[in-house]
Amino acid sequence: MGFRCGIVGLPNVGKSTLFNALTETQAAQAANYPFCTIEPNVGQVAVPDDRLDRLAAISGSAKIIPTQLGFVDIAGLVKGASKGEGLGNQFLGNIREVDAIVHVLRCFEDDDVQHVANTVDPIADAEVVETELMLSDLDSLEKRVPAAQKRATGGDKEAKALASVLGQALDLLRQGKPARLTQPKDDEEAQLFAQAQLLTAKPVLYVCNVAEEDAASGNALSAKVFEKAQAEGAQAVVVSAAIEAELVGMDAGEREEYLASLGLEETGLTRVIRAGYELLDLQTFFTVGPKEARAWTFHKGAKAPQAAGEIHTDFERGFIRAETIAFDDYVTLGGESGAREAGRLRQEGKEYLVQDGDVLHFKFNV
Repeated sequence: MGFRCGIVGLPNVGKSTLFNALTETQAAQAANYPFCTIEPNVGQVAVPDDRLDRLAAISGSAKIIPTQLGFVDIAGLVKGASKGEGLGNQFLGNIREVDAIVHVLRCFEDDDVQHVANTVDPIADAEVVETELMLSDLDSLEKRVPAAQKRATGGDKEAKALASVLGQALDLLRQGKPARLTQPKDDEEAQLFAQAQLLTAKPVLYVCNVAEEDAASGNALSAKVFEKAQAEGAQAVVVSAAIEAELVGMDAGEREEYLASLGLEETGLTRVIRAGYELLDLQTFFTVGPKEARAWTFHKGAKAPQAAGEIHTDFERGFIRAETIAFDDYVTLGGESGAREAGRLRQEGKEYLVQDGDVLHFKFNV
């Protein structure tokens, strides 16, 4: 499944540079002026996971297929975007289509790179974007909630649930708070709330774009962003887009040596993925065999049939059971045969909660 993140932020904070580096392409035009990104660029990135390589080595898999992560580079938002300023609401529509928001904030000083406000203040920048998203949601809900309330008075049960959950979101927005703080009272409200696709309901990952010398430990500006994220229950990571751009084109040995020289143990991409997985409660299971070793992404708490559905809907519809081996058992016992002989290959049914790292083989009948 993977997930799809929309990269947002003010113009010239390093969004397109980061996108280019993360996807190892030059699909997005990185230029030092506002609105250089006119149409959203979409890139797919392989999710790094050394467990997959270990499983493939043990099983002698001919191919290794990691799960994919999607990044959407969305043009820079400016104050007034919700009312059509800058390039307007088309970009808010692009944000509506993603699972999470990666909010890039400028946390570096550079006189050669202009800032739209002529000052470097990541908290103020974040508030500009957040305000536009809230205003867009507010405008939407001030039309939708009264309509739902009117239908609810006529006995429409779904409209009553919709009016309840969206009314709560509207109250939050009027207080200057994001819709993600809404607390649906049951599964029906939760589903209706998700279907509303509110911009401020999406989880947020703040990416602090710092200079190369601050990549290992951050700086005073990024520290303020981390405080903000903690207060909101969001995630934050420190990344140097300049370093990530340098890594493009290097082989594995060169990357490792370059990162070590900067006091870094991993790339910014790895940190972004880890934070994103945690933010969205995502985990990974594996399918392993002589033809291929493959990683699959699923939501934490998924049962075996739901996980099977990530491979194919037929697997979920005709699910019978899942042959399951924990990752540690697979590695320690030398693969499927060893796990079977040791009694560590389990037969799990429809109620089994899939665990991160499980090696699964599904039995199904359609």
